[in-house]
Amino acid sequence: MLELESGYTDGDIDTNPTYNLSLNELVEARYSRRDTLKSGVSAAAIAVFGGAVLAACDDNGSDGDGNSAPVVTAGSSGSSSSGRLVTLTSTVTDDGGIVTSAWTQVSGPTVSLTNANTPTATFTAPAVSAATPLVFRYVATDQSGLQASAETTVNVTPAALGFTAVAKNKNDVVTVPTGYSVSILTRLGDPIAQSTAAYKNDGTDTDFANRIGDHGDALYYYGLNADGARDDNSNIRGLLAQNHENLNVQYLHANGPTNVSAGPRPEAEAIKEIEAHGVSVVEVVQGSAGWAYVQNSTFNRRITPNTPVEIRGPARGNALLVTAYSTDATAGRGTINNCANGHTPWATLLTCEENWAGYFRRPRAADDARRTAKELTALIRYGVTSTNGNYAWASVTPANASSTIFRKWDAQATGSSASADYRNEPNQYGWVVEIDPYDKTKAPRKRTALGRMNHEGCWPGPFVAGRKPAFYMGDDAQNEYLYKFVSATPWVAADANAADRLAIGDKYLDTGTLYVARFNADGSGEWLPLVFGQGNVTSTNATYAFADQADVVTHARIAADVQGATRMDRPEWTAVNPVNGEMYLTLTNNSSRTAANADPANPRSYQDPPSTSRGNRNGHILRLRETGDTTEATSFTWDIYVFAAGSDLDATNINLSGLTADNDHSSPDGLWFGRPSNASGQVNPLLWIQTDDGAFTDVTNNQMLAAFPGRVGDGGTRTVTNTAADGTTSTVVTRIGAAPGTNLRRFLVGPIECEITGVDSTPDGRTLFVGIQHPGEGGTPAAPTSKWPDSQGGSTSLPATTRPRSGVVVIRKNDGGIVGL
Repeated sequence: MLELESGYTDGDIDTNPTYNLSLNELVEARYSRRDTLKSGVSAAAIAVFGGAVLAACDDNGSDGDGNSAPVVTAGSSGSSSSGRLVTLTSTVTDDGGIVTSAWTQVSGPTVSLTNANTPTATFTAPAVSAATPLVFRYVATDQSGLQASAETTVNVTPAALGFTAVAKNKNDVVTVPTGYSVSILTRLGDPIAQSTAAYKNDGTDTDFANRIGDHGDALYYYGLNADGARDDNSNIRGLLAQNHENLNVQYLHANGPTNVSAGPRPEAEAIKEIEAHGVSVVEVVQGSAGWAYVQNSTFNRRITPNTPVEIRGPARGNALLVTAYSTDATAGRGTINNCANGHTPWATLLTCEENWAGYFRRPRAADDARRTAKELTALIRYGVTSTNGNYAWASVTPANASSTIFRKWDAQATGSSASADYRNEPNQYGWVVEIDPYDKTKAPRKRTALGRMNHEGCWPGPFVAGRKPAFYMGDDAQNEYLYKFVSATPWVAADANAADRLAIGDKYLDTGTLYVARFNADGSGEWLPLVFGQGNVTSTNATYAFADQADVVTHARIAADVQGATRMDRPEWTAVNPVNGEMYLTLTNNSSRTAANADPANPRSYQDPPSTSRGNRNGHILRLRETGDTTEATSFTWDIYVFAAGSDLDATNINLSGLTADNDHSSPDGLWFGRPSNASGQVNPLLWIQTDDGAFTDVTNNQMLAAFPGRVGDGGTRTVTNTAADGTTSTVVTRIGAAPGTNLRRFLVGPIECEITGVDSTPDGRTLFVGIQHPGEGGTPAAPTSKWPDSQGGSTSLPATTRPRSGVVVIRKNDGGIVGL
């Protein structure tokens, strides 16, 4: 038996020898618990719910020994909107000490409560289509087993833009709304291998096969779990895949490039430029200090114009793709001028080759005589007509005489056959390329069934089990077309989780039907098949005698010509509303659009000062709805969601969408809807619009806007009057969406001379990744016109020769909510 000692003190004179706590200890324990329970009441909670409290009823009375039940409050009822962070706050008073307490949800759409076992819990308001009450209960139990509770109601309204419009500006920083923060994630030249040296950014750096490339464009985030496996729900670790479209070549070399126009080019300069193109895949993680990339990750990878690739689909093995490198036309090297992108539900990247034709040397004065009439039709239609190539890479004399990495850029027919030279090398570019971002051992695959063009993007429509999936593609050049590829294979949902992801790509992307769009004046449209033997796509066509389906997809532009597709104002990115399946297409601008050739889908030709020329200088965004809301449809309806313009332009014939200082813009380019895994991509998804503009840059740097865009047909018809240079007028009746008003708002303005391009988020929508391309593109090594990203910190003491770099920024809402809402 344990004996307890008793003794006299000046303080506590009770000497009862038991295990009971002393009076002082009881008081201390009670107030310690009470302080803990009362802590954490936030200003955010008060702002949402006000200062009043809702008192709980004491349902339990007492325990018969005089102990009273706790008194619980759960705050007053309040309201919020979808996607915003909501804080629940309770208080408890009790004489007996609280043992347990917790928040639970009583009714309404189910949400995930954070810190539910504390007095202050949070949740993200769910997506709703109408005002919806959510009821929550807070329950506390004391040491005597007595319990009390209180309830509060949160009324959630549909999603709304949750920020004040950013003003137009020409600052050398990324400007975002109040309540948001910006940080730099990756930049041109950042090393992605452990042994690669830090980037000096003085033009002396090498080894770009192990660095982030230049002109970062479209990007996509692929989740990773703690074990390094694919996890589509991971918000703190993933892979960021980004295209690298082109170069600010003047900043890559110490004193600018040597003989860049005609050559001969130094080998070291040319290899640096080549490797700075392509695609990067890097691991990114969120830690206590924010987001960062992992330099030594085993996932990190560069795909450059020298990376081996496979040719798949109808053109595989065809004579049109035979080269000295691949005499059986089944393989090639690399990808270039990668612009917009797409993704698949089996977690692969679709990167798209855009302005590839200009990289090749083919002086017509020498080469035309070596070509057939049919070859010349194709080469001229695709623009393979450069005397030296964009960077004169074919002029390099390599130290290794057997190397052909420079020779392949010479597209002249100089050998005895196609297998002896690189006359067909241009036919190996202009495709959609599929990459498995999780497996660097797998060679990328060029999906020739999707056609060859200036591929701006390849965005998927909804994947529905048992239905053939579709992919929407713009051809980025003036007066080119909108395309759709429909797989021959109906979707099987289990394929989304297959281990061999590129094999699933073989299943859905190598066989199917390629279509091109024709837009009718009455708001209807047709998908015209580009299939050998159908319509005008035949071996007897007078313009171009097609030989087979490989010939059709390799020369998809010519097939679209003969089928009678609608010529558009530079079709760029496509994006598909994840809820209703409607497709959006940016038509960036068109300097050759005239009053005489304006049509209902491209209805404006005007003068926008200070320019003295006429055309569609500011661009517009078109949208379409498939008949029957199915990807397999061969017809659709369409209208124009928004006409880009300055708010000061004529509202009758130019600023048709009534844009204001809060949302006027020019040359829409990038497009992206919020992910369906969070409220920004549910019910009424949020649309992000990015600009690549030269017409509005006297007023502002390029920008990104957020919008709730409505639906096809929510407006009506409008008659546009266009005036030609000689003063004559003509009219066009077009289909216009409802005026966007405050549902379109400027969210971001970039640094000097940049393009805003590339956007994606983590699955929860709380982290947004945005690409900043070619800041300071008009400068020189001696006099850069931008110092971004070094200027992002606001320093005014940067050296005058600080070179700008393309990069990716991370944008987060300071309260942790969903970006934009």
